[in-house]
Amino acid sequence: MLDTDFYELLQVERSADERAIKTAYRKLAMECHPDRNPGCKVSEEKFKAISVAYDCLKDPQKRAAYDRFGHAAFKNGHGAGGAQDFGSFSDIFENIFGEFMNGQGGQRHNVLRGSDLRYDLEISLEDAYNGKDVELRLDTTAACEPCDGTGAKPGTAARSCGTCGGRGQVRASQGFFVVERTCPTCRGAGEIIADPCELCRGDGRVEKHKTLQVHIPAGVDEGTRIRLSGEGEAGARGGPPGDLYIFVHLARHSIFQRDGTTLFARCPVSFTTAALGGTIEVPGLDKQRHAIKIPAGIQSGKQLRQRGAGMTILNGRGHGDMVIQVEVETPTRLSTRQKELLEEFRKTETGDECPASKSFFGKLKSLWEA
Repeated sequence: MLDTDFYELLQVERSADERAIKTAYRKLAMECHPDRNPGCKVSEEKFKAISVAYDCLKDPQKRAAYDRFGHAAFKNGHGAGGAQDFGSFSDIFENIFGEFMNGQGGQRHNVLRGSDLRYDLEISLEDAYNGKDVELRLDTTAACEPCDGTGAKPGTAARSCGTCGGRGQVRASQGFFVVERTCPTCRGAGEIIADPCELCRGDGRVEKHKTLQVHIPAGVDEGTRIRLSGEGEAGARGGPPGDLYIFVHLARHSIFQRDGTTLFARCPVSFTTAALGGTIEVPGLDKQRHAIKIPAGIQSGKQLRQRGAGMTILNGRGHGDMVIQVEVETPTRLSTRQKELLEEFRKTETGDECPASKSFFGKLKSLWEA
Protein backbone atom coordinates (compact mmCIF):
# COMPACT_ATOMS: atom_id res chain seq x y z
CA MET A 1 0.00 0.00 0.00
CA LEU A 2 2.99 2.31 0.58
CA ASP A 3 3.62 2.22 -3.18
CA THR A 4 0.17 3.64 -3.91
CA ASP A 5 0.01 7.23 -5.08
CA PHE A 6 -0.05 9.54 -2.05
CA TYR A 7 -2.83 11.70 -3.45
CA GLU A 8 -4.90 8.60 -4.13
CA LEU A 9 -4.30 7.38 -0.57
CA LEU A 10 -5.60 10.64 0.89
CA GLN A 11 -8.40 10.84 -1.70
CA VAL A 12 -7.50 14.37 -2.85
CA GLU A 13 -6.67 15.98 -6.17
CA ARG A 14 -3.05 16.74 -7.03
CA SER A 15 -3.95 20.42 -7.00
CA ALA A 16 -5.34 20.25 -3.44
CA ASP A 17 -4.04 22.93 -1.08
CA GLU A 18 -2.56 22.31 2.37
CA ARG A 19 -5.89 22.79 4.11
CA ALA A 20 -7.69 20.25 1.93
CA ILE A 21 -4.92 17.69 2.48
CA LYS A 22 -5.04 18.19 6.25
CA THR A 23 -8.84 17.81 6.28
CA ALA A 24 -8.68 14.60 4.26
CA TYR A 25 -6.01 13.16 6.54
CA ARG A 26 -8.02 13.96 9.68
CA LYS A 27 -11.06 12.18 8.32
CA LEU A 28 -9.16 9.06 7.24
CA ALA A 29 -7.08 8.93 10.44
CA MET A 30 -10.23 8.94 12.56
CA GLU A 31 -11.76 6.18 10.45
CA CYS A 32 -8.90 3.70 10.28
CA HIS A 33 -6.85 4.24 13.45
CA PRO A 34 -6.05 0.83 15.04
CA ASP A 35 -7.50 1.92 18.38
CA ARG A 36 -10.88 2.12 16.71
CA ASN A 37 -10.32 -1.06 14.71
CA PRO A 38 -8.57 -3.46 17.12
CA GLY A 39 -7.06 -6.52 15.44
CA CYS A 40 -7.78 -5.27 11.91
CA LYS A 41 -4.54 -5.56 9.92
CA VAL A 42 -6.07 -3.80 6.91
CA SER A 43 -6.90 -0.71 8.96
CA GLU A 44 -3.46 -0.78 10.56
CA GLU A 45 -1.69 -0.89 7.20
CA LYS A 46 -3.94 1.78 5.75
CA PHE A 47 -3.29 4.05 8.71
CA LYS A 48 0.46 3.64 8.31
CA ALA A 49 0.17 4.41 4.59
CA ILE A 50 -1.92 7.58 4.97
CA SER A 51 0.41 8.78 7.75
CA VAL A 52 3.40 8.43 5.41
CA ALA A 53 1.46 10.16 2.63
CA TYR A 54 0.44 13.04 4.85
CA ASP A 55 3.96 13.42 6.27
CA CYS A 56 5.17 13.94 2.71
CA LEU A 57 2.42 16.14 1.28
CA LYS A 58 2.19 18.52 4.27
CA ASP A 59 5.84 19.50 3.75
CA PRO A 60 6.24 21.84 0.73
CA GLN A 61 9.75 20.61 -0.09
CA LYS A 62 8.89 16.92 0.20
CA ARG A 63 5.72 17.46 -1.82
CA ALA A 64 7.63 19.24 -4.59
CA ALA A 65 10.10 16.37 -4.77
CA TYR A 66 7.29 13.79 -4.82
CA ASP A 67 5.38 15.67 -7.55
CA ARG A 68 8.51 15.61 -9.71
CA PHE A 69 9.99 12.17 -9.05
CA GLY A 70 7.22 10.19 -7.35
CA HIS A 71 8.26 7.50 -4.85
CA ALA A 72 11.74 7.47 -6.34
CA ALA A 73 12.38 10.81 -4.60
CA PHE A 74 12.58 8.99 -1.26
CA LYS A 75 14.76 6.04 -2.09
CA ASN A 76 18.26 5.51 -0.68
CA GLY A 77 17.40 6.65 2.81
CA HIS A 78 15.65 9.88 1.87
CA GLY A 79 12.18 8.95 2.93
CA ALA A 80 8.84 10.61 3.31
CA GLY A 81 8.66 9.33 6.83
CA GLY A 82 8.43 5.54 6.61
CA ALA A 83 6.01 3.39 8.56
CA GLN A 84 6.12 5.28 11.85
CA ASP A 85 4.82 4.27 15.24
CA PHE A 86 1.29 5.59 15.36
CA GLY A 87 0.99 5.59 19.17
CA SER A 88 -2.31 5.73 21.00
CA PHE A 89 -5.53 7.15 19.69
CA SER A 90 -5.24 9.93 22.29
CA ASP A 91 -1.89 10.93 20.80
CA ILE A 92 -3.14 11.03 17.23
CA PHE A 93 -6.23 12.97 18.36
CA GLU A 94 -4.00 15.55 19.98
CA ASN A 95 -1.72 15.81 16.93
CA ILE A 96 -4.64 16.29 14.57
CA PHE A 97 -6.95 18.47 16.62
CA GLY A 98 -4.62 20.09 19.12
CA GLU A 99 -4.58 23.41 17.28
CA PHE A 100 -8.28 23.86 17.98
CA MET A 101 -7.59 23.60 21.70
CA ASN A 102 -4.62 25.87 22.06
CA GLY A 103 -3.60 27.18 18.61
CA GLN A 104 -0.28 25.32 18.52
CA GLY A 105 -0.98 21.74 17.50
CA GLY A 106 -1.14 20.30 21.05
CA GLN A 107 1.85 22.16 22.42
CA ARG A 108 1.01 23.89 25.68
CA HIS A 109 1.84 27.50 26.35
CA ASN A 110 1.07 28.96 29.75
CA VAL A 111 2.04 32.49 28.79
CA LEU A 112 -1.05 34.70 28.69
CA ARG A 113 -0.89 37.37 25.99
CA GLY A 114 -2.37 40.77 26.74
CA SER A 115 -5.53 42.03 25.07
CA ASP A 116 -5.46 44.13 21.93
CA LEU A 117 -6.70 47.72 22.18
CA ARG A 118 -8.74 49.79 19.75
CA TYR A 119 -8.49 53.56 19.36
CA ASP A 120 -10.85 55.51 17.08
CA LEU A 121 -9.13 58.61 15.72
CA GLU A 122 -10.92 61.34 13.79
CA ILE A 123 -8.85 63.61 11.57
CA SER A 124 -9.64 66.28 9.00
CA LEU A 125 -9.45 65.72 5.26
CA GLU A 126 -6.51 68.13 5.17
CA ASP A 127 -4.64 65.98 7.72
CA ALA A 128 -5.40 62.88 5.65
CA TYR A 129 -3.95 64.68 2.61
CA ASN A 130 -0.76 65.88 4.32
CA GLY A 131 -0.26 63.27 7.05
CA LYS A 132 -0.05 64.17 10.72
CA ASP A 133 1.75 63.40 13.97
CA VAL A 134 -0.77 62.90 16.76
CA GLU A 135 -0.53 62.28 20.49
CA LEU A 136 -2.71 59.51 21.88
CA ARG A 137 -3.59 59.09 25.53
CA LEU A 138 -4.58 55.59 26.59
CA ASP A 139 -5.82 53.91 29.73
CA THR A 140 -4.20 50.49 29.64
CA THR A 141 -2.19 48.03 31.73
CA ALA A 142 1.55 47.66 32.04
CA ALA A 143 3.88 45.11 33.62
CA CYS A 144 4.14 45.53 37.39
CA GLU A 145 7.60 46.93 38.19
CA PRO A 146 8.14 45.56 41.75
CA CYS A 147 7.59 41.94 40.68
CA ASP A 148 8.81 42.45 37.09
CA GLY A 149 5.46 41.18 35.80
CA THR A 150 5.70 37.74 37.42
CA GLY A 151 2.93 38.37 39.93
CA ALA A 152 5.03 36.88 42.75
CA LYS A 153 6.27 38.93 45.67
CA PRO A 154 9.88 40.09 45.10
CA GLY A 155 12.26 37.42 46.35
CA THR A 156 9.76 34.60 45.74
CA ALA A 157 8.73 32.63 42.68
CA ALA A 158 5.70 30.80 41.38
CA ARG A 159 5.57 27.00 41.58
CA SER A 160 4.23 24.53 39.06
CA CYS A 161 0.58 23.61 39.49
CA GLY A 162 0.23 20.14 41.01
CA THR A 163 -3.16 19.51 39.42
CA CYS A 164 -2.17 19.93 35.77
CA GLY A 165 1.60 19.51 36.10
CA GLY A 166 2.20 22.96 34.65
CA ARG A 167 0.22 22.34 31.45
CA GLY A 168 -2.69 24.62 32.31
CA GLN A 169 -5.06 21.94 30.99
CA VAL A 170 -6.51 18.77 32.48
CA ARG A 171 -7.69 15.78 30.46
CA ALA A 172 -10.66 13.49 30.77
CA SER A 173 -11.22 10.43 28.53
CA GLN A 174 -14.67 9.88 27.08
CA GLY A 175 -14.69 6.74 24.94
CA PHE A 176 -12.42 7.25 21.97
CA PHE A 177 -12.12 10.97 22.65
CA VAL A 178 -9.97 12.98 25.01
CA VAL A 179 -11.57 16.15 26.33
CA GLU A 180 -9.40 18.95 27.66
CA ARG A 181 -10.47 21.85 29.81
CA THR A 182 -8.79 24.67 31.68
CA CYS A 183 -7.23 23.60 34.95
CA PRO A 184 -9.57 24.71 37.77
CA THR A 185 -6.68 25.16 40.19
CA CYS A 186 -4.37 27.50 38.25
CA ARG A 187 -7.01 28.68 35.75
CA GLY A 188 -4.81 27.82 32.79
CA ALA A 189 -1.65 29.55 34.00
CA GLY A 190 0.17 26.32 34.85
CA GLU A 191 1.61 27.98 37.96
CA ILE A 192 0.51 28.76 41.47
CA ILE A 193 1.60 31.95 43.21
CA ALA A 194 1.70 31.26 46.93
CA ASP A 195 2.95 34.73 47.91
CA PRO A 196 1.54 37.32 45.46
CA CYS A 197 2.97 40.79 44.85
CA GLU A 198 1.28 43.39 47.04
CA LEU A 199 0.95 45.96 44.24
CA CYS A 200 -0.57 43.84 41.45
CA ARG A 201 -1.99 41.11 43.75
CA GLY A 202 -0.52 38.33 41.66
CA ASP A 203 -1.74 39.52 38.25
CA GLY A 204 1.67 40.80 37.14
CA ARG A 205 0.25 44.01 35.68
CA VAL A 206 -1.18 47.31 36.87
CA GLU A 207 -3.35 50.04 35.37
CA LYS A 208 -1.45 52.81 33.64
CA HIS A 209 -2.04 56.00 31.67
CA LYS A 210 0.11 55.98 28.57
CA THR A 211 0.91 58.67 25.98
CA LEU A 212 2.01 57.70 22.48
CA GLN A 213 3.30 59.75 19.58
CA VAL A 214 1.90 58.28 16.36
CA HIS A 215 2.51 59.29 12.75
CA ILE A 216 -0.56 59.15 10.53
CA PRO A 217 0.70 58.73 6.94
CA ALA A 218 -0.56 60.91 4.12
CA GLY A 219 -3.30 59.29 2.06
CA VAL A 220 -5.16 57.41 4.82
CA ASP A 221 -8.84 56.88 4.13
CA GLU A 222 -11.95 56.26 6.19
CA GLY A 223 -11.56 52.95 8.05
CA THR A 224 -7.79 52.70 7.57
CA ARG A 225 -6.38 50.50 10.34
CA ILE A 226 -2.93 51.20 11.77
CA ARG A 227 -1.38 48.47 13.93
CA LEU A 228 1.16 49.28 16.65
CA SER A 229 2.73 46.02 17.77
CA GLY A 230 3.18 45.58 21.52
CA GLU A 231 1.29 48.75 22.48
CA GLY A 232 -1.79 46.94 23.80
CA GLU A 233 -2.44 45.68 27.30
CA ALA A 234 0.34 43.86 29.13
CA GLY A 235 0.01 40.10 29.45
CA ALA A 236 -0.76 38.54 32.81
CA ARG A 237 2.21 37.19 34.78
CA GLY A 238 4.85 38.35 32.34
CA GLY A 239 2.97 37.47 29.19
CA PRO A 240 3.65 39.46 26.01
CA PRO A 241 1.58 42.61 25.43
CA GLY A 242 -1.21 42.83 22.89
CA ASP A 243 -1.32 45.27 19.99
CA LEU A 244 -2.93 48.67 19.53
CA TYR A 245 -5.15 49.17 16.49
CA ILE A 246 -5.90 52.72 15.42
CA PHE A 247 -9.00 53.09 13.24
CA VAL A 248 -8.97 56.31 11.22
CA HIS A 249 -12.17 58.29 10.62
CA LEU A 250 -12.43 61.37 8.39
CA ALA A 251 -14.39 64.40 9.52
CA ARG A 252 -16.91 65.84 7.06
CA HIS A 253 -15.38 68.52 4.84
CA SER A 254 -17.19 71.74 3.96
CA ILE A 255 -16.34 71.55 0.25
CA PHE A 256 -14.86 68.24 -0.82
CA GLN A 257 -16.13 64.68 -0.77
CA ARG A 258 -13.68 61.84 -1.20
CA ASP A 259 -13.87 58.63 -3.20
CA GLY A 260 -10.55 56.82 -3.00
CA THR A 261 -7.96 59.24 -4.37
CA THR A 262 -10.55 61.42 -6.13
CA LEU A 263 -11.90 64.64 -4.64
CA PHE A 264 -15.39 65.79 -5.65
CA ALA A 265 -16.80 69.29 -5.25
CA ARG A 266 -19.92 71.08 -6.48
CA CYS A 267 -19.08 74.48 -7.88
CA PRO A 268 -21.74 77.15 -8.59
CA VAL A 269 -21.14 79.06 -11.82
CA SER A 270 -22.99 82.21 -12.95
CA PHE A 271 -25.31 81.74 -15.89
CA THR A 272 -23.31 84.25 -17.93
CA THR A 273 -20.06 82.29 -17.35
CA ALA A 274 -21.89 79.10 -18.24
CA ALA A 275 -23.23 80.67 -21.42
CA LEU A 276 -20.15 82.54 -22.55
CA GLY A 277 -17.42 80.35 -21.04
CA GLY A 278 -14.54 81.47 -18.86
CA THR A 279 -12.14 80.37 -16.16
CA ILE A 280 -12.71 79.88 -12.43
CA GLU A 281 -10.19 79.22 -9.65
CA VAL A 282 -10.75 76.41 -7.18
CA PRO A 283 -8.50 76.05 -4.10
CA GLY A 284 -7.24 72.49 -3.52
CA LEU A 285 -6.11 70.68 -0.39
CA ASP A 286 -2.55 71.38 -1.55
CA LYS A 287 -3.28 75.09 -0.85
CA GLN A 288 -2.86 75.89 -4.52
CA ARG A 289 -5.38 77.65 -6.75
CA HIS A 290 -6.36 75.47 -9.66
CA ALA A 291 -7.64 77.21 -12.78
CA ILE A 292 -10.62 75.37 -14.25
CA LYS A 293 -11.64 76.27 -17.80
CA ILE A 294 -15.41 76.48 -18.28
CA PRO A 295 -16.43 75.79 -21.88
CA ALA A 296 -19.18 78.01 -23.35
CA GLY A 297 -22.66 76.53 -23.11
CA ILE A 298 -21.90 74.18 -20.21
CA GLN A 299 -24.91 72.68 -18.43
CA SER A 300 -25.60 71.98 -14.78
CA GLY A 301 -24.26 68.61 -13.65
CA LYS A 302 -21.37 68.57 -16.10
CA GLN A 303 -18.16 67.31 -14.46
CA LEU A 304 -14.72 68.72 -15.18
CA ARG A 305 -11.59 66.83 -14.12
CA GLN A 306 -8.33 68.38 -12.93
CA ARG A 307 -5.54 65.80 -13.09
CA GLY A 308 -3.23 65.46 -10.09
CA ALA A 309 -5.19 67.80 -7.81
CA GLY A 310 -6.85 65.06 -5.75
CA MET A 311 -5.86 63.05 -2.67
CA THR A 312 -2.40 61.84 -1.84
CA ILE A 313 -1.86 58.18 -2.78
CA LEU A 314 -1.21 56.12 0.34
CA ASN A 315 2.20 54.41 0.33
CA GLY A 316 2.78 55.64 -3.17
CA ARG A 317 3.70 58.68 -5.21
CA GLY A 318 1.55 61.39 -6.69
CA HIS A 319 -2.06 62.33 -6.26
CA GLY A 320 -5.46 61.47 -7.62
CA ASP A 321 -7.76 63.86 -9.49
CA MET A 322 -10.12 66.65 -8.53
CA VAL A 323 -13.57 66.53 -10.13
CA ILE A 324 -15.66 69.70 -10.24
CA GLN A 325 -19.38 69.35 -10.86
CA VAL A 326 -20.76 72.53 -12.38
CA GLU A 327 -24.01 73.94 -10.96
CA VAL A 328 -25.34 76.81 -13.09
CA GLU A 329 -26.74 79.46 -10.77
CA THR A 330 -29.72 81.57 -11.80
CA PRO A 331 -29.46 85.16 -10.52
CA THR A 332 -32.02 86.11 -7.89
CA ARG A 333 -31.21 89.81 -7.41
CA LEU A 334 -31.28 91.79 -10.63
CA SER A 335 -31.02 95.53 -11.04
CA THR A 336 -33.42 97.40 -13.28
CA ARG A 337 -30.81 97.70 -16.00
CA GLN A 338 -30.01 93.97 -15.84
CA LYS A 339 -33.69 93.14 -16.22
CA GLU A 340 -33.93 95.44 -19.22
CA LEU A 341 -30.94 93.73 -20.85
CA LEU A 342 -32.41 90.29 -20.24
CA GLU A 343 -35.75 91.39 -21.68
CA GLU A 344 -33.94 92.58 -24.79
CA PHE A 345 -32.15 89.23 -25.01
CA ARG A 346 -35.41 87.34 -24.64
CA LYS A 347 -36.89 89.21 -27.56
CA THR A 348 -34.02 87.96 -29.73
CA GLU A 349 -34.40 84.29 -28.75
CA THR A 350 -35.32 81.89 -31.53
CA GLY A 351 -35.26 78.66 -29.54
CA ASP A 352 -32.07 77.44 -31.09
CA GLU A 353 -30.07 78.84 -28.19
CA CYS A 354 -31.42 76.12 -25.88
CA PRO A 355 -31.74 72.94 -28.00
CA ALA A 356 -32.67 70.69 -25.06
CA SER A 357 -35.54 72.94 -24.09
CA LYS A 358 -36.72 73.21 -27.68
CA SER A 359 -36.66 69.42 -28.09
CA PHE A 360 -38.55 68.83 -24.85
CA PHE A 361 -41.38 71.22 -25.61
CA GLY A 362 -41.50 69.94 -29.16
CA LYS A 363 -42.25 66.47 -27.81
CA LEU A 364 -44.94 67.88 -25.50
CA LYS A 365 -46.56 69.66 -28.45
CA SER A 366 -46.68 66.45 -30.44
CA LEU A 367 -48.45 64.77 -27.54
CA TRP A 368 -51.05 67.54 -27.30
CA GLU A 369 -51.76 67.39 -31.02
CA ALA A 370 -52.06 63.60 -31.10
